[in-house]
Amino acid sequence: MSSFQTEERGKVRRQWVDQAIALAMQNRWTEAAKLNQTILDVSPDDTDALNRLGRAMTELGRYREARESYQKTVQRDPSNTIARKNLARLASLKVEEAPPSGEKVDPRMFISETGKTGVILLQHPAPRDVLAKFAAGDQLVLRADGRVLRVESLSGNQLGTVDPKVAQRLIDLMRSGNTYAAAVMANEDNNLRVFVRETAQAAPNVGKVSFPIRSEGQGIRPYTRETLLKYELEEEEDTESDDTDFADHEEEAEEPLEVSEIEEDRTAD
Repeated sequence: MSSFQTEERGKVRRQWVDQAIALAMQNRWTEAAKLNQTILDVSPDDTDALNRLGRAMTELGRYREARESYQKTVQRDPSNTIARKNLARLASLKVEEAPPSGEKVDPRMFISETGKTGVILLQHPAPRDVLAKFAAGDQLVLRADGRVLRVESLSGNQLGTVDPKVAQRLIDLMRSGNTYAAAVMANEDNNLRVFVRETAQAAPNVGKVSFPIRSEGQGIRPYTRETLLKYELEEEEDTESDDTDFADHEEEAEEPLEVSEIEEDRTAD
């Protein structure tokens, strides 16, 4: 094969990869699955495409096929952390298929804003097989129940509760008119990290922040890199360079603190 043909094949593959990521960003999972399968028809050992296919199948509720994709990745690359992490999550499911996952939020939801956004690690999380069905970007709901702030799926399933210290403040603000949006930021270690954003501030709450600044003057650290969903979809494409980029910009682009750390000043994970 000539160098020209090799170059053209490489160009076409890069276009397919870009398109596959774009389809996933638009939640067009059926099309994304088909395109990643096309890539695999040409390059069966492409672990990045296998991981993307596994993600698409998970979103479509086709868990058996998702596991098969991730297992193929591990067979080819035993140290692949993305595949191993997702296999561990899928192992918790008690079903082979389910309806496609719920509505996704706009990826811009995950751009943090000091005082208006925070990250919550669920308290009293739901059983592992329930949480395993959720992925980054899935829309969630905050519901006040007395002095308890519950986190629920759009279908009303309870997924866990918010740390009481944070919940008390948010409940008071909600009852006086503030509104909030919530979504899965990450599914890891059999629990969900939930990103919460203040979407509207009522007149009585002007001047009140939803997520207070820490005592030493440092607020919620901004997630200023490209959006979470795009990062998750592309991390297998450029893990090595991504780590370098993060190190170079650590001071200005750190991940948000857990909101439970606001008052206790614990080191972020």
